[in-house]
Amino acid sequence: MGIKNLTIRIDEEMLDKLHIVANYESRSANGQVIALIRASIEKYEEKHGEIVLGQKTDEKT
Repeated sequence: MGIKNLTIRIDEEMLDKLHIVANYESRSANGQVIALIRASIEKYEEKHGEIVLGQKTDEKT
């Protein structure tokens, strides 16, 4: 599994705040976003069960 790129649109104030939080957590902005995504996935899986890739779902992507 390789590393993929994802482009997001974010307003300047939110980006500035992200950099402050990331710095506080000793992470880059990218590292902070990855940590937040991981936490979101873990929370989802705790509630709904493990996400198994490759299976069809009714969820929108």
